[in-house]
Amino acid sequence: MGPGLDILGLALDGAGDRVKAEWITTTGIHIVDPGHPELPRDPNQHTSSLAARAVLERAGVSLGSHQGIALTVHKGLPLSGGQGGSAASAVAGAYAVNALLGEPLDRRSLIAACLAAEEKVSGRHADNIAPSLLGGIVLIRALDPPDVVQLPVPPELCVVLIRPNQRLRTIEARAVLPADIPRAVALHQAAQVGAIIAALACADYALLGRAIDDRIAEPARAGLLPGFREAKAAALRAGALGCSISGSGPSVFALVRGRGAGVEVARAMTDAYSAVGQTSEGRVASIDLVGARLMDNGAEL
Repeated sequence: MGPGLDILGLALDGAGDRVKAEWITTTGIHIVDPGHPELPRDPNQHTSSLAARAVLERAGVSLGSHQGIALTVHKGLPLSGGQGGSAASAVAGAYAVNALLGEPLDRRSLIAACLAAEEKVSGRHADNIAPSLLGGIVLIRALDPPDVVQLPVPPELCVVLIRPNQRLRTIEARAVLPADIPRAVALHQAAQVGAIIAALACADYALLGRAIDDRIAEPARAGLLPGFREAKAAALRAGALGCSISGSGPSVFALVRGRGAGVEVARAMTDAYSAVGQTSEGRVASIDLVGARLMDNGAEL
C-alpha cells in the first residue's frame, strides 16, 4: 500500500482464491488441482498445501497411515500480478483445513501458519496474508511473533485496481529494492505511514492521498513496469487521491473517494496504458471487511 512496503495492506471485495479441503484415504496432503497450469502440484511447493501443513503442525494433528487431505484450488487472482495471489492461496488453504479440523486455531493464530507458507514462495512478509485473512486495512507491527493491527476504514474509500497485460515475479521485483536507504528517505517513509494511519482514523481523504508517496519501492520498480508512470499521472489528473504500484506490480492501485470517482479514474488509467501500447483491465472495489470465509465449495480469502 504505497509507502507501507511490507507493513500496510488491504483486502478488496470481488475476486479471490478458493480452496476446497476434504478427507481422503491416501496419506499426506495432496493437490488435486493447483488452480493454474503454471502452478506446482507438488504439495511442498504450493502455498495452499504449505499453509495447510503448517496448520496441522500448529494444531498438533498427525495424519494417520490411511488418512490424508486433498486440496482443490480455484484461482481468482492473477499470477505474478502484484495482488497477493500466493498469499490468497495460502490463506484459503489454511482456512479450509482449519475448518476441516473443527477450527482448533483462531484467525490470528492462522497468520503464523500462512506466513510460513508465503515465506517459502515470495519472502517473509505478511502485508498480503493479514488483510486476506482478517479483512479491512491492516498494519503489520511485527512478525516475530506476528502482531497485526486492524485500522479504521473510511466509509467512502474505494480502490481502483488496474492490471496491465504484464507479468512480474515477486522475487524479481524484490531484487531491485535498495539494500541501503538514506536517513532522509527512511524518515520520509515513516512519516507517510504515520500519516496514512492518522488519515484512516480521521477519515481525512486529502491527507490519505498526500501520504501515498513511496520513495523506496516505487522509484526502484517503476522502470520494470511499462506505462506505470503515464497511468499514475493520468489517475491523479482524473481526481485520484493517490496512486502507486500494487504490491510488487505490475498491477497499479489508486485511492478514490466514492465509486463514481473510481470509474473516471479507472477509465483514465486504462486509456493511458493504451496510449503507450499496453492493454490493461481495471475495476473499482470497496474494502472487504470480512476476510477469509467459508463457502459452499471451499474456503475463500
